[in-house]
Amino acid sequence: MSKQVDVIVIGAGQAGLAAGYHLKKSGLQFLILESSGESAGSWPKYYDSLKLFSPARYSTLPGMSFPGPGDRYPLRDEVIAYLKDYALHFQFPIVYNSHVSAIQQESGTFRIITMSGETYQARNLICATGSFSRPFIPEIDGQNDFKGKVLHSSEYLRPDAFLDQSVIVVGRGNSAVQIAIELSEVAKTTLAVHEPVSLLPQRFLGRDIHFWLKVTGVDSFWSFGKAAANSSSVMDLGGYKKRLNAGHPVQKQMFTAFNSDGVIWPDGSNEKADAVIFATGFRSNLNFLQDIGALDGNGNPLQKAGISNNVPGLYFVGLSGQRTFSSATIRGVGRDASYVVNQILR
Repeated sequence: MSKQVDVIVIGAGQAGLAAGYHLKKSGLQFLILESSGESAGSWPKYYDSLKLFSPARYSTLPGMSFPGPGDRYPLRDEVIAYLKDYALHFQFPIVYNSHVSAIQQESGTFRIITMSGETYQARNLICATGSFSRPFIPEIDGQNDFKGKVLHSSEYLRPDAFLDQSVIVVGRGNSAVQIAIELSEVAKTTLAVHEPVSLLPQRFLGRDIHFWLKVTGVDSFWSFGKAAANSSSVMDLGGYKKRLNAGHPVQKQMFTAFNSDGVIWPDGSNEKADAVIFATGFRSNLNFLQDIGALDGNGNPLQKAGISNNVPGLYFVGLSGQRTFSSATIRGVGRDASYVVNQILR
């Protein structure tokens, strides 16, 4: 027999937990379905040295501050511990190891089916799986001929696996720059970019940039959200400009093709490489919504500000640029979760 509640939340990462906080305050009966065995979202899959580009004081979910000094930039494992503690503190009704495989809708009710055969019913559905569940690697000529290793940044963990190798990192965003700078300490590293890396100063007039974003209100500008979320500018977390200017790593215009030993640069020159790491982002992984007509032709949700355009009762939290440019971050997801839950209450 199906379990029926007011709201089902899919995903117990930062977006799902923020939704859980506001749902608990609302008094609605809800469940959070999490495909893994922990409430840490995608964070355990990220590379070991990953650090937030916003200070701890601004990197919080609603109702519980990030522990420790507020001016530091928390590392990956600190974020994982915080998310787990958050779920434990608020005692959310999370059903772990519940991977959603299909969703049906009939007479205003959603029927959620998991891979284990469990079924749930709810009048409202919040998809909180975020934007980082399906790694994207572009197709490039000759890739199948390359004898080295091709991987996505989501598979990269630490630099010691590439000691004394020749590595090319593709991309110009935060992850690409962090990984390439780290690798340049132990390997011959090249950063392949379509345009040179654009750096933003982490501090302005003695304050972290996130202070100014908050006090000016820019952090919550709705109309600013999508464009800013798509920006590839990188926060200079410490010496990035100096390192890049010194050629550690070297920046080169994106290669045009692979060959068996490496890559071919636009000027026709060849460079041997042991590995190529693509820090080229992610794509939506919401196939379970396909049957109810909630996605466009590219598999992206048809939504505005987290509200489905054509499926009543369907909502989203954690999408990049959903309402603001911080919508897919710990510091911004709480606002969107509050907005969505208020829409459900209406």
